[in-house]
Amino acid sequence: MIKLSLQLCLRASTAAAMLLIASGCAQSPKTTSDITKNNSDYHPVILVSIDGFKPDYLHRNVTPNLNNLVANGVFTEAMRPSFPSITFPNHYTLVTGMRPDHHGIVGNTMEDPKILGVKFSLSNKAAVLDRRWWDEAEPIWVTAEKNNVRTATMFWPGSEADIHGVRPSEFRPFDGKLPPDQRVDTMLNWLDKPLESRPGFLTLYFDDVDHAGHEFGPDTPQTTQSAAMVDQAIGRLLAGLQLRHIQANLIIVSDHGMAATSSERVISLSKVAPSPSYRLVTSGSYAGIEATAGQEDVLAASLLKPHDNMKCWRKEDIPARYHYGHNARVPHFVCLAKVGWLIFNDMNADNRFNGGAHGYDNLSPEMQALFIANGPAFKQGVVIPPFDNVDIYPLVMKLIGVAPLESDGNVSVLVDTLH
Repeated sequence: MIKLSLQLCLRASTAAAMLLIASGCAQSPKTTSDITKNNSDYHPVILVSIDGFKPDYLHRNVTPNLNNLVANGVFTEAMRPSFPSITFPNHYTLVTGMRPDHHGIVGNTMEDPKILGVKFSLSNKAAVLDRRWWDEAEPIWVTAEKNNVRTATMFWPGSEADIHGVRPSEFRPFDGKLPPDQRVDTMLNWLDKPLESRPGFLTLYFDDVDHAGHEFGPDTPQTTQSAAMVDQAIGRLLAGLQLRHIQANLIIVSDHGMAATSSERVISLSKVAPSPSYRLVTSGSYAGIEATAGQEDVLAASLLKPHDNMKCWRKEDIPARYHYGHNARVPHFVCLAKVGWLIFNDMNADNRFNGGAHGYDNLSPEMQALFIANGPAFKQGVVIPPFDNVDIYPLVMKLIGVAPLESDGNVSVLVDTLH
């Protein structure tokens, strides 16, 4: 198999060929003479998300491409996600620099008193496409397009909606069945365009590691195998860039980590509070709860007393360090489970007890996220202290040469990683 890969990739340089062995032969540029023209001055920023990738997955001896990027770039052992440490809120934080309470995507499942009769959820395609859910902030691709920097999103929460009336120059509707290699090849096709129409900012999203972590747990062979598969896709991307003589600035992140769960660690809300007193908006590692009419005092008395494996607050009393609870979309009561525990309405409400979950305290070790930066703009072999994921946004804006909007991020946190 290795000999065959080498034969297929003989036209590549030795370094590129080695990458191609790891990733499969990456798609070649359509017209090399045109594609490589002036590429020495073309340094796109590519923001890659590997959903649910814990930094310690790098120590399982299955991620040679990612580990090489770490050794020759910038790395932190822990990037702190925002609370709640779940997918949509943190992906929008990464591209707006605002915490969920400020950008409005406060959960994967949420309600808005101004959008009556609609519950936002990952499976509600109409809601995901409705800009009203996203317009409380402005993501990188919108600001960039307004400033004549072309953008392309190979999947990213929010990128299908016309946020503030603007979409990326190139985007694809999310298709969870599209294999990682095909996602990479779509991006490489965008980079095969004439120089003047190529994007300066791109996103790439992989969800395989997150799915494996949920189904099997973070410490299983299946999750390790998914990490290996995504690493191969990263290798394919690197090889494709090298064949095109494109020196990109890569920022590879995850949105959160993953914690092991168990059927022995489940909290049944129906045993904590009278069922007629509440309506559950979202559940799992944390729960968002609304009182039914006239039952707020009954619900408060049940939830706000001490519990062994969860802590509940009125939204206005959530501790300040979570930066959460002021947005109108946050339910009036929020309960947070101890790491590894799950909150459901009923013990039989969900059968996914023995896999993994996230959404817990964003400072817990299990929830820490990945950060690797590598490219011509970055120093090499640098390990930096932990930082908050809101700081990614001003870094990207600096790299693409567009003035950032006001955010919760601080560019000075990461500016020393640049040449």
